[in-house]
Amino acid sequence: MSEERLQKVLARAGVASRRGAEALIASGRVKVDGRVVSELGIKVDPRRARIDLDGRRLVAEPLVYVMLHKPRGVMCTLSDPEGRPTVAELLKDVGVRVVPVGRLDFHTSGALLCTNDGEFAGKLLHPRGGVPKEYVAKVRGLRRRRALERWRESIEIEGRATRPAEVNLLRHEGDKSWLAIVLREGKNRQVRRLGEATGFGVLRLARVAHAGVTTEGLRPGQWRHLSRDELVDLKKAYGVPRSVRGADPDALARRSKPVLRTVNRASAGKPGAPRRPAPVRDEKSLRSAGRSEASARPTGREAFPPAGAQGAPFKRGQTATREERTRKPERRSSRAAESAPRDAPRKASSRDGRGPSRPRGTSR
Repeated sequence: MSEERLQKVLARAGVASRRGAEALIASGRVKVDGRVVSELGIKVDPRRARIDLDGRRLVAEPLVYVMLHKPRGVMCTLSDPEGRPTVAELLKDVGVRVVPVGRLDFHTSGALLCTNDGEFAGKLLHPRGGVPKEYVAKVRGLRRRRALERWRESIEIEGRATRPAEVNLLRHEGDKSWLAIVLREGKNRQVRRLGEATGFGVLRLARVAHAGVTTEGLRPGQWRHLSRDELVDLKKAYGVPRSVRGADPDALARRSKPVLRTVNRASAGKPGAPRRPAPVRDEKSLRSAGRSEASARPTGREAFPPAGAQGAPFKRGQTATREERTRKPERRSSRAAESAPRDAPRKASSRDGRGPSRPRGTSR
């Protein structure tokens, strides 16, 4: 891994934004390899350098990519001085500090990508990338075709001309119309300003997809991790995220939940090694198969008792005694004999010599 700016490493660790990280560095609260660093712009290797904040070592958080269905009346910021609700309140259960990729207006709802990967966010926001953002807008009027063509024209925002938008008519509802709009840049309030420039004000606006990632299955206020297939498609189209293997959607779930580990045979029986629970057997199923619990043969790992036990296989290099080599396995008796008590007297038979013998197949 190449060297990165210290404030970027601090922001990735989730302690603050990049500007907040610069303030932490300037105040002398950050140490690199045991030395206080107060200069901005210093570069470190996060894989090798030891970075401490107020005496506590920082560890980079796993990269997380989230799709949020932003509701109307929510700010796309992590904090609002006016006390309005923010997306940070909706994303508090993600487990790491994530920031929105771009912005949605206070009264606009829909798809909002959020991540703690700065390279991912910068790549999708750069105008050269031409990342599509798909919207559905409800506007007044718009009955004539010429009016629809005006929506596809470039307008000027903050002294710069915008790229022509891809606009298609979906349907009419009385004196209202629904439009499908695709933008490939991120100008401030571009769709609403486009409506003002054409003379057809936007009554309602929702973003249904960003970079091909949709909000399907999400209600307003809900979020989900991007799937592996979505991350692979983004990497093919835009080159980010840099590593799909490291971007595991279930990384936080595995960190917060206990992991079920398999038992290593080499460590079985040692102090502190996990013990395998005994198998659960169904007596009814054993009887229906014509066997009792006593005659049921173990399967799987249970068929291999520890070396030295009766009937157990010997390990390589271990020799058996003469008595163990010549020992014959006990024959299983019939089901009726197993169910009878061991001390009960046996019935007389011709094999015991206590009764008359007769040819097989004849009756008395």
